[in-house]
Amino acid sequence: MLSKKDAEIISHLRNNARKKITHISREMKIPVTTIYDKVRAHEKTFVKNHVTFLDFPILVLNAKANIAIKVERSSKEELQKFLMGHPNVNSLSKINFGSDFLAEVDFKSIADVENFVESLERNYSISQIQIFSVIEELKKEEFLTKPEHFELV
Repeated sequence: MLSKKDAEIISHLRNNARKKITHISREMKIPVTTIYDKVRAHEKTFVKNHVTFLDFPILVLNAKANIAIKVERSSKEELQKFLMGHPNVNSLSKINFGSDFLAEVDFKSIADVENFVESLERNYSISQIQIFSVIEELKKEEFLTKPEHFELV
């Protein structure tokens, strides 16, 4: 389990990975070197990546969807490889409960999403596909952004 100070440092970085260590140090009233050492130690143990969240609609990617896909076993590996390499697939997960994959996709239009799904159905042995168009993201990547979240872990 992490200490309260470690949890607070991580919550600062979950809110803004580019936040300067000197600002975190000032806010927490902990020496910069201590913060730096803890951040480096965490990067070696459980920090996977530092990312930038983009505003896709500003980039004219107005259609976001989650697609649950069930595929015949003979096509599963080939479909996974295709989805892993497709530029419009933002996230891909193996799932259960009636589907094999959950793909989060971003396209310019709903028509592009539909064309993508049609190409999947044409090229792979898809037995079931469900499309969930995202109307509005209400919450994204907020878990562990506050020190009190760590009490839930």
